[in-house]
Amino acid sequence: MSNDITFRITTTRFDEDYAPAEGSRVTTNFANLARGEGRQQNLRTALSMIDRRLNDLASDDPDGERYRVELDIVSVQLQFADGADEEFPVIEVLDVHILDTHTGERHQGIVGNNFSSYLRDYDFSIVLPAAQAAAGGFSVPGDFGDLHGKLFSHFLDSAAYRERFPLAPVICISVSTSRTYHRTGVVHPVLGIEYAQDSTSSLTDEYFGKMGLQVRYFMPRGSVAPLAFYFRGDLLADYTDLQLIGTISTMETFQKIYRPEIYNARTPAGDVYRPSLEAPDFEPTEVTYDREERSQLAVVQGRYAEEHFVKPHRAILDQWAADYALAAR
Repeated sequence: MSNDITFRITTTRFDEDYAPAEGSRVTTNFANLARGEGRQQNLRTALSMIDRRLNDLASDDPDGERYRVELDIVSVQLQFADGADEEFPVIEVLDVHILDTHTGERHQGIVGNNFSSYLRDYDFSIVLPAAQAAAGGFSVPGDFGDLHGKLFSHFLDSAAYRERFPLAPVICISVSTSRTYHRTGVVHPVLGIEYAQDSTSSLTDEYFGKMGLQVRYFMPRGSVAPLAFYFRGDLLADYTDLQLIGTISTMETFQKIYRPEIYNARTPAGDVYRPSLEAPDFEPTEVTYDREERSQLAVVQGRYAEEHFVKPHRAILDQWAADYALAAR
């Protein structure tokens, strides 16, 4: 059963010369920045923001230029065992390396960070709206995210992943605007002030839970809002301080660009915090980004996954998922 679906990994350097590959989701954080006339300046500005934040958290160098982040886009292609079909792009994440310009040493960071998935677009932009339309209100199918979660878990346990990456991934995204957060009293030396939700988990939390990931919320030093960290294992013990800083500096930068109302607000989150994209008191970044277009493209890409992956392979995917569940017991 485990050999019915295999994976192939390729990487692309994310720098100021980056151009999205043909199979990349255009709603991906990094692909958004690499479009239009100002694409190179967008990329240059974003990478500079990441490096500044990294040095702010990691270095006592008065010039603030000791460390530099190197980012690779990790593209994961799925292949069925019979080899009769073309590969399908299922996942894209970021792999972080940190260069110490004083010593020349290159440190392995954390893979994950951003998380991009055609199948997730299908679940949230096609399956979920259809279920709610049929029910006449908010409704979540009982098996929502099951296939995606099993495929992701299978990828992490695959030879392709284990031969390439020594540590489990950490996905770092925005907190939910539908939840309220409060400080727990825990303060981590790197991750910062911990927050917790004051209600049941969000749909995103449940979706990542089916991928085998749990979540904690932290607001690092110098940040103005907590980030959501999804992880497998022990977030506080499995990674070095520098590895965590690499993820914070990378993903906080993306969130400042995409959700400046939350992550570039002029007033930091207090003891109780409700994030809002309607907050007026924030500082826009110099990076061009069309948030409305991104939401529209998610539907387009969800339909692409439905047409080219889900429908043509429904029978084998259903059988594989059923066998996977039995094997996991």
